[in-house]
Amino acid sequence: MENKSHALAAGAFVLGLAAALVALVIWLTRDDTVRHVYELSTRDAVSGLQPQAMVRYRGIAVGKVTAIDFDPKQTGNVRVRLTVDARVPLTQSSYATLSYQGVTGLAFIAIDDKGESQVALVPNDEAPPRLPLRPSMLAQLQDRGEAILKQVEQVTTRVNNVLDDGNQKRIATALENIAQAAASANQLTRQLDATVKNGLNPTLAALPPLIDRTRDTMGSLKTAAGDVSRVANNLNTTASRLNAPDGPMQRLGDGTQALSQAVESFNNATLPRLNRVADDTSQAVRRLGRAADGINDNPQSLLFGNGGVVAGPGEPGFAAPPAAARP
Repeated sequence: MENKSHALAAGAFVLGLAAALVALVIWLTRDDTVRHVYELSTRDAVSGLQPQAMVRYRGIAVGKVTAIDFDPKQTGNVRVRLTVDARVPLTQSSYATLSYQGVTGLAFIAIDDKGESQVALVPNDEAPPRLPLRPSMLAQLQDRGEAILKQVEQVTTRVNNVLDDGNQKRIATALENIAQAAASANQLTRQLDATVKNGLNPTLAALPPLIDRTRDTMGSLKTAAGDVSRVANNLNTTASRLNAPDGPMQRLGDGTQALSQAVESFNNATLPRLNRVADDTSQAVRRLGRAADGINDNPQSLLFGNGGVVAGPGEPGFAAPPAAARP
């Protein structure tokens, strides 16, 4: 009986200890962090991403991936569901990218925000809001890899065309011509050096007289500069006198103004009278011309006036006078 009681006590102790260890583990591993559910939807591959993968916000661990399946709302898309701490300040401009950890190749979700919007993203665990999943740098390189390879092929083809046998011969010929031109330039330089050395001695000998003449010329220039300064002073004095009050310039201005007033008076008073006299003279001349034309046409008008002229014999309208009564 004692053996059975000891065994029962030992079994109870072991069970109690196991229960205490389980409770301790549960207490130590408990998580009171409030998390909200968000979703991602993409047509790109999510290779390397597994459930329970880390979710980071600007490098800080803020959640985990809970599920990866097909998107029932968009055919062909992959839906990634994740939980994020409520303390993360997600906004309408927040987005996610698929990143990889070092050389392990394990993928995780990186959330970032450029600050384009200040409106907070309202969480809803029943209908989780969706964050846009932008392509990562590796995905962009994969998309552009084909275009880059085509450009590399084009560049390789052009280089082969440039470096064909004919162009290589032309390049070799051009290099030889450049070498010959360099040799000719060196020879010309040596000749110029010799010419300069041979011609410098006479030139150096002629420099002292030229320097003396230059000094004389500079002295003459200084004297001429003094004369020019005096002439400028005289001109300034003359200009001051001309522009002085009651000076020649002011008198000339007054005379010009008086002449302008006289011309204006002539135009306003005398010229209209002269025009009327000219009109009367023109009318008198026209009348005198008409009178002269009438005298030329009928000279008898000077004797008989402007009355009708009696027709003479043989002229139309002639009438013989009546015969005088005979005694």
